[in-house]
Amino acid sequence: MEWFTNADYWLSRLVFQRGLAVLYGVAFVSSALQFKALIGERGLLPVPRFVASVPFRRAPSIFQWHYSDPFFAVVAWTGAALSAAVAAGAADLVPLWAAMLMWFTLWALYLSIVNVGQTWYAFMWEMLLLEAGFLAIFLGNDEVAPPVFVLGLLIWLLFRLEFGAGLIKLRGDRCWRDLTCLYYHHETQPMPGPLSWFFHHLPRPVHRAEVAANHLAQLGAPLALFAPQPVAGWAAAFIVVTQLWLVASGNFAWLNWLAVLLAVSAIDDVRAAHLLPLPEQPPAFAATPAWYAGLVLVMTALVAVLSYWPVRNLFSSHQRMNVSFNPLHLVNTYGAFGSVSRVRYEVVIEGTDEPDLTDETQWKEYEFKGKPGDRRRLPPQVAPYHLRLDWLMWFAALSPAYAGEWFVALLVRLLDNDAATLRLLRRNPFPSARPTFLRARLYAYRFTTWSELRRTGTWWHRTLVQDYLPPVTSAETTEPRSPATSRIPH
Repeated sequence: MEWFTNADYWLSRLVFQRGLAVLYGVAFVSSALQFKALIGERGLLPVPRFVASVPFRRAPSIFQWHYSDPFFAVVAWTGAALSAAVAAGAADLVPLWAAMLMWFTLWALYLSIVNVGQTWYAFMWEMLLLEAGFLAIFLGNDEVAPPVFVLGLLIWLLFRLEFGAGLIKLRGDRCWRDLTCLYYHHETQPMPGPLSWFFHHLPRPVHRAEVAANHLAQLGAPLALFAPQPVAGWAAAFIVVTQLWLVASGNFAWLNWLAVLLAVSAIDDVRAAHLLPLPEQPPAFAATPAWYAGLVLVMTALVAVLSYWPVRNLFSSHQRMNVSFNPLHLVNTYGAFGSVSRVRYEVVIEGTDEPDLTDETQWKEYEFKGKPGDRRRLPPQVAPYHLRLDWLMWFAALSPAYAGEWFVALLVRLLDNDAATLRLLRRNPFPSARPTFLRARLYAYRFTTWSELRRTGTWWHRTLVQDYLPPVTSAETTEPRSPATSRIPH
C-alpha cells in the first residue's frame, strides 16, 4: 500500500505528535490547577449545576455520569501524566493499536473537561486542540509510515485555521483593510506579554508591514499549502515564522504553538534537511495493516462530510468565528480579531477591611497573575499556559454582559477569602482577615511612552472611567442580576 503512506514525513509526524502531547500536558495541568475555583462543586460555574440542565448528547463527558472535585482532579492529572509519557516517546514503544488508544484517551479525557467547562473553555484553542488530537489518533507511530490522508487532513485543519482568520479580518474591522490595526492591537490585546510594550512602540510603517504580512500568512500561504513541494513546505515555513512573531508579541495560550506544529506537519524531510542533520534514508516501516487503513479511510470520509458546515461558513457573508458544529468538536470553524479595540479597559477589584465606608476609606487592589493591574509591573510571559479567569476579565471589561454569569460569584468568594479562588490571583491584599467591602472600578489603560517609562518606571498609564460595581458587602443578601447591581448574596 505504497499509495497510502509517505515515509518522507516521518520527522514531521514525530515533531507534531511529541509537540502536541506537550500541549495536551499544558492543557491538563492548567485544568488541574484552576478547576476547583472555576467549575468545581463550589466554583463560580459549578459542573454539577451544568450537567443537571445539559444532556449528554449536547455535551458528551464522563462527568455527566459522575462528578466530584477529587474525581475531576484524578482525570486531569491522569491526562497530564499520559501526555508526559507520550511526549517522552511512549506511544512509539508500543503496538500501533496501543498508541492509538493512548491518543484516544487523551482526546476523550480533554473532551470531557471542555464539554463541562462552559465559558471558561469557550476559546478557539480548546477546539483546535481537540480537533488536532482527534487526527493524531490516526497518524500512527514508528510501526507504520505516516498515512497521506491524515497528513492531508492536518493541512486542511491548518488551512481553515489561517484562512478563516484572514477572511474574518477582511470582512470585519476597517483597520485590517487600511493596515492600521496594529497601531492598537499590541496594547489592547487580551493579555499582553513582556515584549508587547516594545512591539507597540515600533514605527507605524512597521505596524503596517506587520498587517500586510499577516494577510499574506492567512490568505496567501494557506492556499499554497495545497501546492506540490517545495512550494507547500515554504508556505508552511512562512506560517511558522509569523506564528513565532505572535508568540513573541502576546499571550494566546497554546494557540500559536499548535499552529506551528500543524505547519511543521506540512514540511517534508527534504525541506527539513536544509536545516537539520537528517539521515539520507527514512526509517524502515512495517506494512500498513488492513484494519488500520480501513479506520483511516472511514475517519477521512467522516471529516469530509463534516467539512460541509465549515466550508459553507467560510464563504458566508455572515461568517462566524470559532464555532463547533458538533459536540465532539470535530472540523470546526476558526477566526480571531475580526474587530480591534482602540482603547484598553480593565476592571480593577478593590477591597477594604474598615467597618464603615467614608471619604477617607483606604482601598487595596487585588492583583491578577497575568492581566494588567499594577502599573509598574511588566506584563508577564504566560503562554502556552492559560489563565482562564484573567482572560475572562478582559471580556468583562468590554461589557458587563460577558461577566453576568460569574462576576458576582467571584466577589462573593473574595469576600469569603476563599482559598481556591485566591490561588488564581497573584496578590491578596487581605491575607489575615476577610475584607468587609469590595468594589470594582473600570479604568482605561495605555502603554506609557519612552519618556514616561524613564521618568516614572511605569509600563502603564491609567485613567478612571467609572464605577463598574459600587461597594458591596457580604451582609447584603439580595441576589444581584449583573455586575452593575450593588448587593451580593452571602
